[in-house]
Amino acid sequence: MAERTNPNMLFANFNQDYSCISVGTRKGYSITNCDPLGRVYTKDDGARGIVEMLFCTSLIALVGAAHQPHSSPRKLQIVNTKRHSIICELLFPSSILSVKLNRKTLVVVLEMEIYIYDISNMRLLHVIETAPNPEAICALSPNAENSYLTYPSPVPSPSTSTSTSTSPAPNISQQPATGDVLLFSTTTSTLTNIIRAHKSPLSALAISPSGTLLATASDKGTVIRVWSVPGAERLWQFRRGTREARIYSMSFNAVGSLLAVSSAHDTVHIFKLGARQGPGSGSSNGSGKKDRPASPMESVDSRDPDDGRGAGGYDSFVDERKKNSSVSSVLRRRSMHLTKSISSSVGGYLPNTITEIWEPSRDFAFLRLPTSGARCVVGLSGTLPQVMVISSEGYFYAYNIDLENGGECTLMKQYSLVDSDPSGMD
Repeated sequence: MAERTNPNMLFANFNQDYSCISVGTRKGYSITNCDPLGRVYTKDDGARGIVEMLFCTSLIALVGAAHQPHSSPRKLQIVNTKRHSIICELLFPSSILSVKLNRKTLVVVLEMEIYIYDISNMRLLHVIETAPNPEAICALSPNAENSYLTYPSPVPSPSTSTSTSTSPAPNISQQPATGDVLLFSTTTSTLTNIIRAHKSPLSALAISPSGTLLATASDKGTVIRVWSVPGAERLWQFRRGTREARIYSMSFNAVGSLLAVSSAHDTVHIFKLGARQGPGSGSSNGSGKKDRPASPMESVDSRDPDDGRGAGGYDSFVDERKKNSSVSSVLRRRSMHLTKSISSSVGGYLPNTITEIWEPSRDFAFLRLPTSGARCVVGLSGTLPQVMVISSEGYFYAYNIDLENGGECTLMKQYSLVDSDPSGMD
């Protein structure tokens, strides 16, 4: 069955704390506030294939849309919506598939490369060569003080590798997809760990707001696993269902106690991260230092790159890429070395005798979407006991969660993100 989409909506996503929704259309883009529900900004300046916010500040990353007049999917613009100014523009060698931001780092994902920038001055820090990643599977920690980037490993983990130390380095572009995850610290610029997450190729990754938990799903979509970051200890595993399904989206709540998962089966599952604790998942979740957003669409504060004009641009991009031409090969060698040197027990599967008796837990709560066949992005409200859903048909839904008893969630609000006609539902 073909995926149901709104022909005018090209992009939609939550910001880092699920307080706002950014929408790209064939005409331009808009920002909608989740609570209270309503549109707060609209600009018609050409088709937008990616619109990513930096929390609730006025800093937004914009990318054009493919096959649209006067629009390029290779050009990234960083704009200040309050000052109506373009901070910088960057042109990339191929289409931009995804953009991720926290208060210190901006990540641009291409099919074969990941570019990492210092957001304060838009200086290029790293270029990482990856295996083919057409779905832009990648996650960046929202927490700038505990900032990790995760993406699919281009080389097999120790248990599946058949190469020896004397074998020639494999061509990354020819590597088959694996279920292994690379954990890269954007703070120290080092490859921190390898997580043997799944036996099948990955389909989705998500990092908790505190930057201490990682959720992973494979293309089978039957089991969701949660790991500690950076320790790579498997803390929980959940069964979404017995039938295979494409996982579209995963998100943690603010304190890391719930995980919401949307899939192609038109159902959103909410899993409770219960009593089992491990490194990075204890009481520090949500109680440590947080990125506190300002009120919706206020001006970028002094830490944000309002004065970054001139630091970017295509010439700067070309010069920086020349200087960093060997970065990707260095990271590849470092990745391969780490793959061979890390013990297979680190971040790996538990011994079979333990795995067999560890049956994945079922969902704590769930909801059924009003229509079938739409791709959905899911989020958990930071202020209300609600799960929020953005549908590819152009709608926003808010469901109440019974935090004590779980079960089926109750639809409370429905809103057209393209037509701007809110309607409350009992």
